[in-house]
Amino acid sequence: MAEAADIQGASPAPVRRRWLRRAIVLLAGTPVLAALVYAPAPQAEAVQASSVDVQLVSMAPTAPVKGDTLTIQGTVVNTGSETITDAHVGLRVGPALTDRSSIDETADRNGFRAGTDPGEIDSAYAVKIASLPSKVTQNFTLTVPVNKLELDKDGVYQLGVSLSGVTDSRPSEQVLGIKRTFLPWQPEAAAKRSQLTYVWPLISTTRVTAETGSDELQTPVFLNDSLSEEIKPGGRLEQMVTLGKDLPVTWVIDPDLLYTVDAMTKGYRVRTPNGKSVQGKNKAVAEQWLSSLEAAVQGKKVVALPFADPDLASLAHHGKDVSGTLGQLRPATDKAKAAVQTVLHVPASTDFSWPVNGAIDPAIVNVATSAGAHNVLTRSDSLVESGALGYTPSAARPIGAGTTAVVADAELSTAFEGDMLNAGSSTLAVQRFLAHSLALNLQRTDEQRSFVVTPQRMPTVSQAQTMAAAVRGLQGGRWTQPADLEAAATAKPDPGAATQVPGAGQYPEDLRKQELPVSAFEKIRTTQNTLDHFKVILAAPDRVEIPFGNTINREMSTSWRGRADEARLYRDQVQEYLIGLTEKVKVIPKSDATLSGHSATIPVSVQNSLVQDVHDLVLRVKSANPSRLMFGDSGQAEQQVTVQGDHTQTVKFPANATASGPVEVTAQLFTKDGIPYGKERRFTVEATEITPTVMLVIAGGVLLLVLAGIKMYASRKRVAARAAAEESAQPSDESPDTEPQSTEGSGTSETVDR
Repeated sequence: MAEAADIQGASPAPVRRRWLRRAIVLLAGTPVLAALVYAPAPQAEAVQASSVDVQLVSMAPTAPVKGDTLTIQGTVVNTGSETITDAHVGLRVGPALTDRSSIDETADRNGFRAGTDPGEIDSAYAVKIASLPSKVTQNFTLTVPVNKLELDKDGVYQLGVSLSGVTDSRPSEQVLGIKRTFLPWQPEAAAKRSQLTYVWPLISTTRVTAETGSDELQTPVFLNDSLSEEIKPGGRLEQMVTLGKDLPVTWVIDPDLLYTVDAMTKGYRVRTPNGKSVQGKNKAVAEQWLSSLEAAVQGKKVVALPFADPDLASLAHHGKDVSGTLGQLRPATDKAKAAVQTVLHVPASTDFSWPVNGAIDPAIVNVATSAGAHNVLTRSDSLVESGALGYTPSAARPIGAGTTAVVADAELSTAFEGDMLNAGSSTLAVQRFLAHSLALNLQRTDEQRSFVVTPQRMPTVSQAQTMAAAVRGLQGGRWTQPADLEAAATAKPDPGAATQVPGAGQYPEDLRKQELPVSAFEKIRTTQNTLDHFKVILAAPDRVEIPFGNTINREMSTSWRGRADEARLYRDQVQEYLIGLTEKVKVIPKSDATLSGHSATIPVSVQNSLVQDVHDLVLRVKSANPSRLMFGDSGQAEQQVTVQGDHTQTVKFPANATASGPVEVTAQLFTKDGIPYGKERRFTVEATEITPTVMLVIAGGVLLLVLAGIKMYASRKRVAARAAAEESAQPSDESPDTEPQSTEGSGTSETVDR
């Protein structure tokens, strides 16, 4: 970025006059000192060692105007081993800094430098500290009317807050510690004000798994309940909404975050360490956050990133050669606009893509625009300026093929990436941000320019609060005026601005190391193929296509950067769960069977343990030895199968045995496209052949048995008749009581009545 142009002006006139008077007195008063004037200048200025740590806790107002009183609060800590006495905290105001690089050099300077650091202002505004023992902290408050600072023209002034005092080893007063910051001075609105766009990101990490309940609403299962910590009062995302609602910012939102919180409002479950899930308990928190966000974005510009904020650089460098991967971007973009409209009831633009840290190369640009976006948010440290302009150009840069690179200012965009928990760090960051914004506007050009700020994707609470303080510091509108992101993208480009996209070799190595590997996209492709194969048999495919489609987008999220192990586990669990669902539709294992007779039916059962019906399935059975066992006229047969949810369907296949012996039979489900579905099942059929000769032998044997039975029956009947006849020839039990008389030689018996 070119920073050759000066901020107008040099040292204030009163300061120059004071230095001049002191020089004349020294030269006239003593020849010895006069001789020193002509001595060679030292090669480098000595930096005085600091024994006091000076911290600036607050500064108000951050950008004063005439008539204001500047109040600086802070602390001093004696880090040395000696007690400091006769000390005071004073304010030093330097000349206006000449360019943006001077701001950075001053901010990075440590220790007091005599001759470089300016002298103190009127001692009447100093804070006296009689004694500061070793390791002791002392608070201070400096209060100075702005008109006492001798700010004679618009510009960025260096402020130095120093502690001076004496110790036993340093009996003369010395500066023992100093902290530098900046005072932007533009008391009246500039004739030419820069347009400044601040991106306000609402992005979080992936929380939703692929698992859903079997109920009508398909209650989602979350990885954990940590999102509730971000959206509850005081949480990171709650603060982003609370702070952003009163700021002139452009909201850049990941629609997955909206869907996730919206799901919480309808009831959700949370996975437990043992693999089970329990009911989520933060429904009310989610409702409150969504309500606050909906109110905050009314009348504001909203940009929706593709669903789940896909990692464009990873896609470009590792995913584009894996078939089907880039095809995920268009559905992710389509879902984005619908999500914002459905949940927040406001329109959203999907014409912007945002690679990580704004780092681009030709492949990233191609991927970023493949889903229809015409604007790529990049950063000035990704496009190298030639320096020919002499000032920082506007954000919009045409880079060919109808694509605009919206180049965010790197200094402003990275201003709050550090630890802002410390009040001193936050105060310095705000003042440095304001200083750079004013320095941009004071660069020598007659053209009004447009600048964009793209901060880190997921600011912490303290970073968000510091960002908000900086944006509020600009609301006076004296050197900037707010603009939305669409206005920045359509602003008139500077003709001499850099537009060449850096080559692949210039992509930052530290960012490349965090990208998703090729194996990640191969796993994603496997999951997509499994899903495509599964949904064709379902009566209600949306019940799996929507949740798994969203999950596949989440597998490519930028939020996995720096969390490679967690990302891998997430992908594995998604695939395992999907396979588990597909296995709920299966051929039930079958025991071996015996086929007795020339023909019979073989039953095969298909089980559907899903809650919905399955159709368009074909069940095919195949004989391993058609010469012994046939289905119809060939060795295989098939039938269409439809099975209701949570039911089992049995299909019967006619079979013919042509020879005796065991035959292996395979039962396999297929989709209507002829693709095998699920595991094949194998079982053995013991086939038995029965020939005509065998049938004659069996028939003859049966006939002989019948004839033998008839003969035995007739024989038994004759014997029974003979026995009955003999029985009828015996006397009756009702005859007279006589005894028979026997006569030898006579064949008759007579009865003699005596």
